[in-house]
Amino acid sequence: MEAFLISTGIVALAEMGDKTQLLSLLLAAKFRKPWPIVWGILIATLFNHAFAGAVGTWVQQVLGAETLRWILGASFLAMAAWMLIPDKLDDTHTGSQRFGVFGTTLIAFFLAEMGDKTQIATVALAARFDAFVPVVAGTTLGMMIANVPAVFLGERITRVVPIPVVHRIAAVIFAVLGVLALLNIGDLF
Repeated sequence: MEAFLISTGIVALAEMGDKTQLLSLLLAAKFRKPWPIVWGILIATLFNHAFAGAVGTWVQQVLGAETLRWILGASFLAMAAWMLIPDKLDDTHTGSQRFGVFGTTLIAFFLAEMGDKTQIATVALAARFDAFVPVVAGTTLGMMIANVPAVFLGERITRVVPIPVVHRIAAVIFAVLGVLALLNIGDLF
């Protein structure tokens, strides 16, 4: 349960203001059909995060506990710094309408998540917890928590939620996790 809850919270915070959340807003404004967009986000995220979780589980099994602790500590500190860099959406992620709303969303989200901070966080969390299903379920839920409101509420949500503050909070959480890992404090690492 710990892996699921931490994964959900970290990714939900990390996703605020992320390029995939901006993509959600763009798709909602462009297509005005929220449910196919939501389903596309869910399926793309499941595939993407399952791949990332498998990589994380593999990394955990291959590396020793001490090496993994240092890599995870450095990774979480890097994620903290990355959280402070605002994402911008480039126009190439909108896809073509020939695939329909669901297909366009599925393809755009899957590609947008490749190498994204939430995918890398999923790898690190899966390696840390050695709990593939709870981590993938948690990171996927975190993505949905951040992106579904963006689909339904559009840009109104960006006027209510102070995105820079959310980014700073997520950066602090990642930094604390990194320091805890590097210092080998507590039973988190």
